[in-house]
Amino acid sequence: MTRRIILASASPSRKRLLDSVNINFDVMVSGVDEENPEILQLAPSEMVLALAIMKAHTVKNTFDCGENALIIGCDSTFEFEGESLGKPVTRENAIARAHLLSGKSGLLHTGHCVIDTAQGIEVSDISTARVHFAKMSDVEIESYVDSGEPLQVAGGFTLDGLSAPYITHIEGDPSGIIGLSLPTLRKIILNLGLNWTEISMARNIEQVLA
Repeated sequence: MTRRIILASASPSRKRLLDSVNINFDVMVSGVDEENPEILQLAPSEMVLALAIMKAHTVKNTFDCGENALIIGCDSTFEFEGESLGKPVTRENAIARAHLLSGKSGLLHTGHCVIDTAQGIEVSDISTARVHFAKMSDVEIESYVDSGEPLQVAGGFTLDGLSAPYITHIEGDPSGIIGLSLPTLRKIILNLGLNWTEISMARNIEQVLA
């Protein structure tokens, strides 16, 4: 039975990750307010899990997802010294963030929620990895920020982008740092009583049938 996979996110990085493992999916953006004061009061790891659940449920309740869909909701944040560092948004914030993290490390949390509309059940989980940064010069920081890349990403950096040379090493799952942990997604799929190949081979099957 072919499953309809729905990604409740507009993140290009999450799209690329699902593409990389041959998952055929639709994108439905939840529009959830990530700056809700009640959500922001939560601990970083609790916050991303809550937002992932909210995103998945909002898509389920807003769109016609069908009776045989898997809805994937995700959210990420970077925790530094107990504080959640989300998207810098402005150049000034991104520069200050880069100076703050230069030569140090923190935790990247990514929350996941998958709703199985066929079974009427859901499973949530979190992926956490420690990210270590090189000492960056003022010129390197300003050049990176002026690229525009860090403004709309959690923590103000990306493992698969222009900031990669400034990440000396990581402890944990690389895909989780990018925005969607593929090992965690597989574990969730198995916990739903499904097979990973049931979703990861969907694109190949469609191509053969075409």
